[in-house]
Amino acid sequence: MISLSKTATRQQPTMVRFSPILLSLINPSLAFQQQLPIQNIFSRALVTTSPFIAVTPASSVNNSNNPRKSRQPMRMIGSILDLLSGGDGGMISPENALKGRSEKMAGIKGLKHYVLGNDLEAVPEGHEVAVFANGCFWGSEKSIWRLPKGIHSTAVGYCAGYTPNPTYNEACSSMTGHTEGVRVVYNPKEISFVDIMRMFWESHDPTQYMGQGNDRGSQYRSGFYYFNDEQKRLIEASKEAYEKQLGRKIHTQVAAASDYDKYGGLWYFAEPYHQQYLAKPGARPYCSAQPQGVSLAPFESWAPADLQEKYKPKLPESFWKKHGPVRGCSVVRFDNEPISESSY
Repeated sequence: MISLSKTATRQQPTMVRFSPILLSLINPSLAFQQQLPIQNIFSRALVTTSPFIAVTPASSVNNSNNPRKSRQPMRMIGSILDLLSGGDGGMISPENALKGRSEKMAGIKGLKHYVLGNDLEAVPEGHEVAVFANGCFWGSEKSIWRLPKGIHSTAVGYCAGYTPNPTYNEACSSMTGHTEGVRVVYNPKEISFVDIMRMFWESHDPTQYMGQGNDRGSQYRSGFYYFNDEQKRLIEASKEAYEKQLGRKIHTQVAAASDYDKYGGLWYFAEPYHQQYLAKPGARPYCSAQPQGVSLAPFESWAPADLQEKYKPKLPESFWKKHGPVRGCSVVRFDNEPISESSY
């Protein structure tokens, strides 16, 4: 993985031009095997905020190399390929997205949650699903599985894109339209959709466009995806309230899960090594989310009146005061086990 060097100072944007030969050397499988439509390759350019690029050594998870850190420099390449394929530097168009495949991700069927022990794919009777994206999915997932009650499972994956069954390298190239996301299976009798949504808002900076912290590109964009009209209304109402509190425009994508049915579906599970990554031995404690330290306004002040009884939060303010997100991504330092109810 390539990332901006922590020792680099912010400089004026640097224009970098890439030839077809260089592109093929960087990532031939994406550029040519997928028949990437390269348009006006010499006239396009990548704008990067710093000329200093550092290669991060590979880490080890369960005694195996971690592809997230040791394979192609996908963060930088994603921006390049988006520009080369006719994108606007933001989202790739469906017609230019990679073709994908019909085969589902290997190793997911029957896989158990590393911390909670439940099947990743199963949705037990009476449980519901929430899907969101707010930056690198490692830390985003951990913030949810640590909630004290009601969480059956969490999983990381690729959501809201156009390529069926993408791989990590493909999703991270910005050529599939997906963003790194989290799927939550929860019991609404024990935890409210609003509790999960509040953690989503407060765990990142939703005013950042197409990225979060050092992670830039459409594959790190903020988004919340609804499965029914009630979820939609709650997301939109809370977004409006939080935007006023932050005093800046929120760029979070709000869309129906059904919008992606024509592309094969909203959600695709990521590789097994990404699942509950931060809980595994040898994991690199990485998180680039940028919580703003601003608590979402009281539920009663923004929630639609007809939904307040059904979706009343089940986590008390005492929980948020002690365990809520603070400025800087601190979730990597927390215990992996769910928070004890007796702790707040």
